[in-house]
Amino acid sequence: MPMQIPGKSSRIDLLHDISRLLDQSTRLDDTIAPILQLMGEHFQERYGLLKLALALAHRDSAAFEETFGFTEEQKSRGKYKRGEGITGKVLRDGEPIVVPDVSQSEMMLHRAISRKEYKEASYVCVPIKHEASVIGTLAALFQMAEERLLQEHKKFFIIVASLIARAVQLRKLDEERNQLHDQLRERFRPDNIIGNSKAMQRVYDLIAQVSQSDATVLLRGESGVGKELVASAVHYNGPRKKKPFVKVNCAALPENILESELFGHERGAFTGAIRQRVGRFEQADGGTLFLDEIGDFEPGLQVKLLRALQEREFQRVGGDRTITVDVRIIAATNCDLEAMMESGQFRQDLYYRLNVFPVNIPPLRDRKEDINVLADFFVTRYSSKMDKNIRRISTPALNALLTYPWPGNVRELENCIERAILVCEGTTIEEADLPPSIQTARTSGTRLEGSLKAALEAKEKEIISDAIIEARGNMAEAARNLQLTERIMGLRVKKYGLNPKAYRGGPAGHPTKM
Repeated sequence: MPMQIPGKSSRIDLLHDISRLLDQSTRLDDTIAPILQLMGEHFQERYGLLKLALALAHRDSAAFEETFGFTEEQKSRGKYKRGEGITGKVLRDGEPIVVPDVSQSEMMLHRAISRKEYKEASYVCVPIKHEASVIGTLAALFQMAEERLLQEHKKFFIIVASLIARAVQLRKLDEERNQLHDQLRERFRPDNIIGNSKAMQRVYDLIAQVSQSDATVLLRGESGVGKELVASAVHYNGPRKKKPFVKVNCAALPENILESELFGHERGAFTGAIRQRVGRFEQADGGTLFLDEIGDFEPGLQVKLLRALQEREFQRVGGDRTITVDVRIIAATNCDLEAMMESGQFRQDLYYRLNVFPVNIPPLRDRKEDINVLADFFVTRYSSKMDKNIRRISTPALNALLTYPWPGNVRELENCIERAILVCEGTTIEEADLPPSIQTARTSGTRLEGSLKAALEAKEKEIISDAIIEARGNMAEAARNLQLTERIMGLRVKKYGLNPKAYRGGPAGHPTKM
Protein backbone atom coordinates (compact mmCIF):
# COMPACT_ATOMS: atom_id res chain seq x y z
CA MET A 1 0.00 0.00 0.00
CA PRO A 2 1.56 3.37 -0.98
CA MET A 3 2.70 5.76 1.71
CA GLN A 4 0.57 8.85 2.26
CA ILE A 5 1.90 12.36 1.66
CA PRO A 6 2.35 14.02 5.06
CA GLY A 7 -0.42 16.41 5.95
CA LYS A 8 0.31 20.11 6.10
CA SER A 9 -0.62 20.34 9.75
CA SER A 10 1.91 17.67 10.79
CA ARG A 11 4.71 19.29 8.78
CA ILE A 12 3.88 22.74 10.15
CA ASP A 13 3.80 21.42 13.70
CA LEU A 14 7.18 19.76 13.22
CA LEU A 15 8.71 22.93 11.74
CA HIS A 16 7.33 24.90 14.65
CA ASP A 17 8.98 22.51 17.12
CA ILE A 18 12.29 22.66 15.22
CA SER A 19 12.22 26.47 15.18
CA ARG A 20 11.50 26.50 18.90
CA LEU A 21 14.52 24.26 19.56
CA LEU A 22 16.75 26.52 17.47
CA ASP A 23 15.52 29.62 19.31
CA GLN A 24 16.33 28.10 22.68
CA SER A 25 20.08 28.01 22.07
CA THR A 26 22.67 29.22 19.58
CA ARG A 27 24.94 26.27 20.37
CA LEU A 28 24.78 23.62 17.65
CA ASP A 29 25.53 20.82 20.11
CA ASP A 30 22.44 21.81 22.09
CA THR A 31 20.09 21.87 19.08
CA ILE A 32 21.02 19.49 16.27
CA ALA A 33 20.75 16.24 18.24
CA PRO A 34 17.26 17.10 19.60
CA ILE A 35 16.17 18.19 16.13
CA LEU A 36 17.24 14.91 14.54
CA GLN A 37 15.57 13.01 17.37
CA LEU A 38 12.35 14.96 16.79
CA MET A 39 12.47 14.44 13.03
CA GLY A 40 13.43 10.80 13.38
CA GLU A 41 10.53 9.96 15.68
CA HIS A 42 8.08 11.91 13.50
CA PHE A 43 9.07 10.34 10.15
CA GLN A 44 9.72 6.89 11.61
CA GLU A 45 6.20 6.64 12.99
CA ARG A 46 4.40 8.05 9.96
CA TYR A 47 6.53 7.43 6.88
CA GLY A 48 8.81 4.47 7.53
CA LEU A 49 12.04 6.31 8.23
CA LEU A 50 14.96 3.94 8.78
CA LYS A 51 17.91 6.23 9.41
CA LEU A 52 18.70 9.95 9.48
CA ALA A 53 22.13 11.60 9.31
CA LEU A 54 23.53 15.14 9.33
CA ALA A 55 27.04 15.54 7.96
CA LEU A 56 29.19 18.67 8.22
CA ALA A 57 31.88 19.68 5.76
CA HIS A 58 35.53 19.81 6.80
CA ARG A 59 37.61 21.22 3.92
CA ASP A 60 37.24 18.66 1.08
CA SER A 61 35.27 16.03 2.99
CA ALA A 62 32.21 15.55 5.17
CA ALA A 63 31.57 13.41 8.25
CA PHE A 64 28.44 12.45 10.14
CA GLU A 65 27.98 14.91 12.99
CA GLU A 66 24.63 13.69 14.38
CA THR A 67 22.51 10.67 13.45
CA PHE A 68 19.23 8.91 14.22
CA GLY A 69 19.00 5.12 13.95
CA PHE A 70 22.76 4.62 13.45
CA THR A 71 25.06 2.74 15.81
CA GLU A 72 28.21 4.53 16.95
CA GLU A 73 30.27 2.21 14.78
CA GLN A 74 28.12 2.99 11.71
CA LYS A 75 28.30 6.70 12.49
CA SER A 76 32.11 6.58 12.62
CA ARG A 77 32.18 5.15 9.06
CA GLY A 78 30.11 8.04 7.69
CA LYS A 79 33.00 9.96 6.10
CA TYR A 80 33.03 11.03 2.45
CA LYS A 81 35.36 13.04 0.26
CA ARG A 82 33.88 15.76 -1.93
CA GLY A 83 32.29 14.06 -4.92
CA GLU A 84 32.42 10.61 -3.31
CA GLY A 85 29.10 8.77 -2.98
CA ILE A 86 25.75 10.54 -2.70
CA THR A 87 26.84 12.64 0.31
CA GLY A 88 30.03 13.72 -1.49
CA LYS A 89 28.16 14.61 -4.69
CA VAL A 90 25.60 16.73 -2.83
CA LEU A 91 28.46 18.39 -0.97
CA ARG A 92 30.24 19.13 -4.26
CA ASP A 93 27.30 20.17 -6.43
CA GLY A 94 24.97 21.71 -3.85
CA GLU A 95 21.94 19.99 -5.37
CA PRO A 96 19.59 17.50 -3.64
CA ILE A 97 19.53 13.85 -4.75
CA VAL A 98 16.53 11.51 -4.48
CA VAL A 99 17.01 7.76 -5.01
CA PRO A 100 13.70 5.84 -5.18
CA ASP A 101 15.39 2.40 -5.03
CA VAL A 102 18.87 2.36 -3.48
CA SER A 103 19.45 -1.27 -4.51
CA GLN A 104 19.54 -0.06 -8.11
CA SER A 105 21.81 2.93 -7.49
CA GLU A 106 25.50 2.82 -8.40
CA MET A 107 26.16 5.92 -6.28
CA MET A 108 25.63 4.12 -2.97
CA LEU A 109 28.95 3.13 -1.38
CA HIS A 110 27.62 0.73 1.29
CA ARG A 111 29.93 2.42 3.80
CA ALA A 112 27.83 3.47 6.78
CA ILE A 113 24.97 1.04 6.06
CA SER A 114 25.24 -2.58 4.90
CA ARG A 115 23.66 -3.88 1.66
CA LYS A 116 21.06 -5.77 3.69
CA GLU A 117 19.63 -2.48 4.96
CA TYR A 118 19.38 -1.17 1.38
CA LYS A 119 16.74 -3.68 0.34
CA GLU A 120 13.46 -2.00 -0.61
CA ALA A 121 14.64 1.39 0.61
CA SER A 122 14.65 4.96 -0.74
CA TYR A 123 17.17 7.69 -0.06
CA VAL A 124 16.90 11.49 0.13
CA CYS A 125 19.93 13.77 0.58
CA VAL A 126 19.80 17.59 0.54
CA PRO A 127 22.54 20.21 0.96
CA ILE A 128 22.89 22.48 3.98
CA LYS A 129 23.89 25.82 2.50
CA HIS A 130 25.14 29.07 3.93
CA GLU A 131 25.15 31.78 1.28
CA ALA A 132 26.94 30.16 -1.70
CA SER A 133 28.77 27.51 0.28
CA VAL A 134 27.64 23.96 1.04
CA ILE A 135 28.51 23.39 4.70
CA GLY A 136 26.90 19.99 5.12
CA THR A 137 24.19 17.52 4.14
CA LEU A 138 20.97 16.15 5.62
CA ALA A 139 20.09 12.62 4.47
CA ALA A 140 17.42 10.02 5.27
CA LEU A 141 16.89 6.38 4.42
CA PHE A 142 13.18 5.46 4.12
CA GLN A 143 11.24 2.34 3.43
CA MET A 144 10.71 2.29 -0.33
CA ALA A 145 8.24 5.04 -1.21
CA GLU A 146 6.63 6.57 -4.29
CA GLU A 147 8.47 9.31 -6.16
CA ARG A 148 5.73 11.83 -5.28
CA LEU A 149 6.15 11.22 -1.53
CA LEU A 150 9.94 11.36 -1.77
CA GLN A 151 9.71 14.75 -3.51
CA GLU A 152 7.58 16.03 -0.63
CA HIS A 153 10.19 14.71 1.81
CA LYS A 154 12.90 16.47 -0.21
CA LYS A 155 11.08 19.82 -0.07
CA PHE A 156 10.55 19.52 3.65
CA PHE A 157 14.19 18.51 4.27
CA ILE A 158 15.39 21.53 2.26
CA ILE A 159 13.39 23.80 4.60
CA VAL A 160 14.82 22.08 7.67
CA ALA A 161 18.33 22.26 6.16
CA SER A 162 18.00 26.02 5.78
CA LEU A 163 17.05 26.29 9.45
CA ILE A 164 19.95 24.06 10.48
CA ALA A 165 22.34 26.13 8.33
CA ARG A 166 21.61 29.06 10.59
CA ALA A 167 22.49 27.02 13.68
CA VAL A 168 25.67 25.68 12.03
CA GLN A 169 26.79 29.17 11.12
CA LEU A 170 26.01 30.48 14.59
CA ARG A 171 28.15 27.71 16.07
CA LYS A 172 31.02 28.59 13.77
CA LEU A 173 30.71 32.27 14.67
CA ASP A 174 30.56 31.35 18.35
CA GLU A 175 33.64 29.12 18.02
CA GLU A 176 35.52 31.82 16.12
CA ARG A 177 34.55 34.40 18.73
CA ASN A 178 35.64 32.10 21.58
CA GLN A 179 38.86 31.25 19.76
CA LEU A 180 39.65 34.93 19.23
CA HIS A 181 38.81 35.64 22.88
CA ASP A 182 41.10 32.80 24.00
CA GLN A 183 43.88 34.03 21.72
CA LEU A 184 43.58 37.54 23.11
CA ARG A 185 43.49 36.15 26.64
CA GLU A 186 46.62 34.05 26.03
CA ARG A 187 48.34 36.95 24.28
CA PHE A 188 47.84 39.26 27.23
CA ARG A 189 48.55 36.61 29.82
CA PRO A 190 52.25 36.79 30.73
CA ASP A 191 54.20 33.59 31.23
CA ASN A 192 55.00 34.44 34.84
CA ILE A 193 51.37 34.88 35.95
CA ILE A 194 49.86 31.55 36.94
CA GLY A 195 46.13 30.94 37.38
CA ASN A 196 43.04 29.89 35.47
CA SER A 197 40.37 30.89 37.99
CA LYS A 198 37.49 33.15 36.97
CA ALA A 199 38.92 35.90 39.16
CA MET A 200 42.22 35.81 37.26
CA GLN A 201 40.47 35.52 33.90
CA ARG A 202 38.84 38.88 34.67
CA VAL A 203 42.30 40.32 35.34
CA TYR A 204 43.54 38.97 32.00
CA ASP A 205 40.57 40.57 30.26
CA LEU A 206 41.37 43.94 31.86
CA ILE A 207 45.03 43.62 30.82
CA ALA A 208 43.87 42.99 27.25
CA GLN A 209 41.60 46.05 27.32
CA VAL A 210 44.13 48.54 28.65
CA SER A 211 47.45 47.34 27.21
CA GLN A 212 47.03 48.93 23.79
CA SER A 213 46.31 52.39 25.23
CA ASP A 214 48.38 54.90 27.15
CA ALA A 215 45.85 55.21 29.97
CA THR A 216 47.15 55.44 33.52
CA VAL A 217 46.56 52.17 35.40
CA LEU A 218 46.05 51.80 39.15
CA LEU A 219 46.65 48.28 40.46
CA ARG A 220 44.89 47.50 43.74
CA GLY A 221 45.50 44.45 45.89
CA GLU A 222 47.05 43.06 49.03
CA SER A 223 50.76 42.58 49.43
CA GLY A 224 52.04 39.54 47.62
CA VAL A 225 49.27 39.18 45.00
CA GLY A 226 51.55 39.97 42.03
CA LYS A 227 50.91 43.61 41.18
CA GLU A 228 54.35 44.00 39.61
CA LEU A 229 53.70 41.03 37.33
CA VAL A 230 50.46 42.60 36.11
CA ALA A 231 52.23 45.92 35.52
CA SER A 232 54.86 44.07 33.50
CA ALA A 233 52.12 42.37 31.46
CA VAL A 234 50.45 45.70 30.64
CA HIS A 235 53.75 47.18 29.48
CA TYR A 236 55.13 44.27 27.46
CA ASN A 237 51.83 43.67 25.63
CA GLY A 238 51.44 47.30 24.61
CA PRO A 239 52.94 49.64 21.99
CA ARG A 240 55.71 50.72 24.39
CA LYS A 241 57.06 47.19 24.89
CA LYS A 242 60.37 47.95 23.17
CA LYS A 243 60.90 51.01 25.36
CA PRO A 244 62.08 51.05 29.02
CA PHE A 245 60.01 49.58 31.84
CA VAL A 246 61.26 51.40 34.94
CA LYS A 247 60.18 50.36 38.46
CA VAL A 248 60.26 52.41 41.66
CA ASN A 249 59.33 51.12 45.12
CA CYS A 250 57.99 54.28 46.73
CA ALA A 251 57.85 52.71 50.21
CA ALA A 252 61.53 51.83 50.31
CA LEU A 253 62.90 55.41 50.23
CA PRO A 254 62.47 58.51 52.42
CA GLU A 255 60.88 61.59 50.87
CA ASN A 256 64.04 63.54 50.00
CA ILE A 257 65.74 60.56 48.39
CA LEU A 258 62.54 59.49 46.60
CA GLU A 259 62.21 62.92 44.98
CA SER A 260 65.75 62.66 43.63
CA GLU A 261 65.08 59.07 42.55
CA LEU A 262 62.03 60.14 40.54
CA PHE A 263 63.08 63.49 39.10
CA GLY A 264 66.86 63.40 39.36
CA HIS A 265 69.09 66.15 40.75
CA GLU A 266 71.72 68.62 39.64
CA ARG A 267 75.28 68.60 40.88
CA GLY A 268 75.53 70.39 44.23
CA ALA A 269 71.76 70.28 44.84
CA PHE A 270 72.42 68.88 48.33
CA THR A 271 75.23 67.47 50.40
CA GLY A 272 76.64 64.46 48.61
CA ALA A 273 75.29 65.42 45.18
CA ILE A 274 78.70 65.34 43.53
CA ARG A 275 77.33 64.77 40.03
CA GLN A 276 74.16 65.22 38.02
CA ARG A 277 71.66 62.37 38.30
CA VAL A 278 68.99 61.43 35.76
CA GLY A 279 65.75 60.46 37.50
CA ARG A 280 63.42 57.55 36.81
CA PHE A 281 60.98 59.74 34.86
CA GLU A 282 63.72 60.54 32.35
CA GLN A 283 64.91 56.94 32.27
CA ALA A 284 61.38 55.82 31.38
CA ASP A 285 60.96 58.38 28.57
CA GLY A 286 59.02 56.69 25.76
CA GLY A 287 58.21 53.73 27.98
CA THR A 288 56.45 52.96 31.25
CA LEU A 289 57.09 54.06 34.83
CA PHE A 290 55.79 51.68 37.50
CA LEU A 291 55.24 53.40 40.86
CA ASP A 292 54.81 50.66 43.45
CA GLU A 293 53.29 51.45 46.89
CA ILE A 294 51.99 54.82 45.70
CA GLY A 295 50.06 55.21 48.96
CA ASP A 296 53.31 55.83 50.85
CA PHE A 297 54.01 59.17 49.12
CA GLU A 298 54.42 62.04 51.57
CA PRO A 299 52.03 65.02 51.05
CA GLY A 300 54.77 67.37 49.83
CA LEU A 301 55.92 64.96 47.17
CA GLN A 302 52.35 64.23 46.10
CA VAL A 303 52.07 67.81 44.78
CA LYS A 304 55.17 67.41 42.60
CA LEU A 305 54.04 64.02 41.39
CA LEU A 306 50.64 65.42 40.44
CA ARG A 307 52.24 68.10 38.26
CA ALA A 308 54.45 65.52 36.59
CA LEU A 309 51.43 63.35 35.84
CA GLN A 310 49.30 66.21 34.53
CA GLU A 311 51.88 68.00 32.44
CA ARG A 312 54.45 65.23 31.88
CA GLU A 313 57.09 67.77 32.87
CA PHE A 314 59.19 68.45 35.97
CA GLN A 315 62.44 69.96 37.22
CA ARG A 316 65.36 68.13 38.71
CA VAL A 317 66.11 68.75 42.38
CA GLY A 318 68.29 71.89 42.48
CA GLY A 319 67.60 72.73 38.85
CA ASP A 320 65.51 75.34 37.08
CA ARG A 321 65.19 73.75 33.63
CA THR A 322 61.83 72.17 32.79
CA ILE A 323 62.17 68.66 31.41
CA THR A 324 59.39 67.12 29.32
CA VAL A 325 58.94 63.37 29.00
CA ASP A 326 56.56 60.93 27.29
CA VAL A 327 55.85 58.35 29.99
CA ARG A 328 53.01 55.99 30.72
CA ILE A 329 52.23 55.61 34.43
CA ILE A 330 51.23 52.41 36.18
CA ALA A 331 50.77 52.76 39.94
CA ALA A 332 50.11 50.13 42.59
CA THR A 333 49.05 50.12 46.22
CA ASN A 334 47.73 47.88 48.97
CA CYS A 335 46.44 50.90 50.90
CA ASP A 336 42.85 52.11 51.23
CA LEU A 337 43.33 55.31 49.24
CA GLU A 338 39.72 56.36 49.73
CA ALA A 339 40.13 56.28 53.53
CA MET A 340 43.43 58.12 53.20
CA MET A 341 41.70 60.87 51.20
CA GLU A 342 39.08 61.29 53.91
CA SER A 343 41.79 61.62 56.56
CA GLY A 344 43.80 64.08 54.46
CA GLN A 345 46.75 61.71 53.94
CA PHE A 346 46.28 61.43 50.18
CA ARG A 347 45.37 64.20 47.75
CA GLN A 348 42.01 63.84 46.06
CA ASP A 349 43.21 65.31 42.76
CA LEU A 350 46.16 62.90 42.68
CA TYR A 351 43.82 60.00 43.39
CA TYR A 352 41.60 60.84 40.41
CA ARG A 353 44.64 61.36 38.20
CA LEU A 354 45.88 57.86 39.07
CA ASN A 355 42.54 56.05 39.16
CA VAL A 356 41.87 56.23 35.40
CA PHE A 357 41.78 52.46 34.86
CA PRO A 358 41.70 50.53 38.14
CA VAL A 359 42.53 46.81 38.21
CA ASN A 360 41.76 44.86 41.38
CA ILE A 361 43.96 41.80 41.77
CA PRO A 362 42.26 39.13 43.91
CA PRO A 363 43.95 37.68 47.00
CA LEU A 364 44.89 34.02 46.89
CA ARG A 365 42.12 33.05 49.32
CA ASP A 366 39.58 34.22 46.71
CA ARG A 367 41.03 32.01 43.99
CA LYS A 368 41.88 28.80 45.78
CA GLU A 369 41.41 26.80 42.58
CA ASP A 370 44.77 28.28 41.48
CA ILE A 371 46.67 27.01 44.54
CA ASN A 372 47.31 23.57 43.05
CA VAL A 373 48.78 24.86 39.78
CA LEU A 374 50.78 27.56 41.59
CA ALA A 375 52.20 25.03 44.03
CA ASP A 376 53.18 22.69 41.18
CA PHE A 377 54.87 25.58 39.40
CA PHE A 378 56.92 26.48 42.47
CA VAL A 379 57.79 22.82 43.07
CA THR A 380 59.23 22.60 39.55
CA ARG A 381 61.11 25.89 39.94
CA TYR A 382 62.74 25.25 43.30
CA SER A 383 63.40 21.55 42.92
CA SER A 384 65.37 22.45 39.80
CA LYS A 385 67.20 25.29 41.57
CA MET A 386 68.11 23.06 44.50
CA ASP A 387 68.90 20.09 42.24
CA LYS A 388 66.38 17.87 44.01
CA ASN A 389 64.06 15.28 42.50
CA ILE A 390 60.75 16.41 43.97
CA ARG A 391 57.95 15.00 41.83
CA ARG A 392 54.68 15.82 43.57
CA ILE A 393 52.80 17.12 46.60
CA SER A 394 51.00 14.52 48.69
CA THR A 395 47.22 14.70 49.06
CA PRO A 396 47.32 15.58 52.81
CA ALA A 397 49.86 18.33 52.09
CA LEU A 398 47.75 19.71 49.25
CA ASN A 399 44.65 19.65 51.46
CA ALA A 400 46.56 21.64 54.08
CA LEU A 401 47.53 24.21 51.40
CA LEU A 402 43.92 24.48 50.24
CA THR A 403 42.52 25.07 53.74
CA TYR A 404 45.11 27.66 54.79
CA PRO A 405 43.91 31.31 54.36
CA TRP A 406 47.20 32.61 52.84
CA PRO A 407 47.36 36.11 54.36
CA GLY A 408 50.66 36.62 52.54
CA ASN A 409 49.13 35.56 49.21
CA VAL A 410 51.22 34.12 46.37
CA ARG A 411 54.46 35.35 47.88
CA GLU A 412 53.75 33.39 51.07
CA LEU A 413 52.86 30.27 49.05
CA GLU A 414 56.11 30.56 47.12
CA ASN A 415 58.13 30.85 50.33
CA CYS A 416 56.22 27.89 51.79
CA ILE A 417 57.04 25.64 48.81
CA GLU A 418 60.67 26.78 48.77
CA ARG A 419 61.00 25.78 52.43
CA ALA A 420 59.24 22.47 51.81
CA ILE A 421 61.63 21.65 48.96
CA LEU A 422 64.56 22.46 51.22
CA VAL A 423 63.49 20.13 54.05
CA CYS A 424 61.92 17.36 51.95
CA GLU A 425 64.00 14.18 52.04
CA GLY A 426 62.05 12.12 49.51
CA THR A 427 60.46 12.69 46.13
CA THR A 428 57.09 13.82 47.52
CA ILE A 429 56.34 16.85 49.68
CA GLU A 430 54.51 15.59 52.75
CA GLU A 431 52.40 17.62 55.13
CA ALA A 432 55.20 17.46 57.74
CA ASP A 433 57.47 19.34 55.28
CA LEU A 434 55.18 22.39 55.39
CA PRO A 435 55.62 25.20 57.95
CA PRO A 436 53.93 24.40 61.29
CA SER A 437 51.42 27.21 60.80
CA ILE A 438 50.06 25.43 57.72
CA GLN A 439 50.08 21.86 59.00
CA THR A 440 46.96 20.39 60.55
CA ALA A 441 46.85 19.66 64.26
CA ARG A 442 47.37 15.94 63.61
CA THR A 443 50.58 16.46 61.66
CA SER A 444 52.05 19.27 63.73
CA GLY A 445 51.51 17.38 66.98
CA THR A 446 49.23 20.04 68.42
CA ARG A 447 46.14 17.90 68.86
CA LEU A 448 44.22 19.23 71.84
CA GLU A 449 44.06 17.10 74.92
CA GLY A 450 42.46 17.52 78.31
CA SER A 451 39.09 18.96 79.32
CA LEU A 452 36.41 20.42 77.08
CA LYS A 453 36.99 23.82 78.72
CA ALA A 454 40.66 23.76 77.77
CA ALA A 455 39.81 22.77 74.22
CA LEU A 456 37.25 25.57 73.88
CA GLU A 457 39.67 28.14 75.29
CA ALA A 458 42.38 27.01 72.90
CA LYS A 459 39.98 27.38 69.96
CA GLU A 460 38.86 30.81 71.16
CA LYS A 461 42.47 31.92 71.42
CA GLU A 462 43.12 30.71 67.88
CA ILE A 463 40.08 32.57 66.49
CA ILE A 464 40.98 35.82 68.27
CA SER A 465 44.60 35.53 67.18
CA ASP A 466 43.56 34.99 63.55
CA ALA A 467 41.26 38.03 63.73
CA ILE A 468 44.10 40.23 65.02
CA ILE A 469 46.41 38.95 62.29
CA GLU A 470 43.77 39.66 59.63
CA ALA A 471 43.27 43.19 61.00
CA ARG A 472 47.04 43.81 61.11
CA GLY A 473 46.96 44.41 64.84
CA ASN A 474 43.97 46.77 64.79
CA MET A 475 42.01 45.75 67.91
CA ALA A 476 38.89 47.72 66.98
CA GLU A 477 38.71 46.19 63.52
CA ALA A 478 39.31 42.70 64.90
CA ALA A 479 36.50 43.21 67.43
CA ARG A 480 34.10 44.34 64.69
CA ASN A 481 34.98 41.34 62.52
CA LEU A 482 34.19 39.00 65.43
CA GLN A 483 31.10 41.03 66.42
CA LEU A 484 32.53 41.70 69.88
CA THR A 485 32.73 44.91 71.87
CA GLU A 486 36.19 46.43 72.18
CA ARG A 487 36.01 45.87 75.95
CA ILE A 488 35.37 42.12 75.56
CA MET A 489 38.10 41.96 72.91
CA GLY A 490 40.56 43.63 75.27
CA LEU A 491 39.73 41.18 78.06
CA ARG A 492 40.27 38.18 75.76
CA VAL A 493 43.57 39.56 74.47
CA LYS A 494 44.76 40.08 78.04
CA LYS A 495 43.53 36.63 79.10
CA TYR A 496 45.46 34.83 76.38
CA GLY A 497 48.56 37.04 76.50
CA LEU A 498 48.31 38.17 72.89
CA ASN A 499 50.33 41.12 71.58
CA PRO A 500 48.43 43.01 68.83
CA LYS A 501 51.30 45.49 68.39
CA ALA A 502 53.42 42.72 66.91
CA TYR A 503 51.20 42.70 63.82
CA ARG A 504 51.04 46.43 63.13
CA GLY A 505 52.61 47.89 60.02
CA GLY A 506 53.61 44.62 58.39
CA PRO A 507 51.88 42.51 55.74
CA ALA A 508 48.84 40.62 56.93
CA GLY A 509 49.76 37.56 58.92
CA HIS A 510 53.38 38.55 59.57
CA PRO A 511 54.61 40.38 62.66
CA THR A 512 56.61 43.54 62.13
CA LYS A 513 60.28 42.92 62.80
CA MET A 514 61.26 44.78 65.93
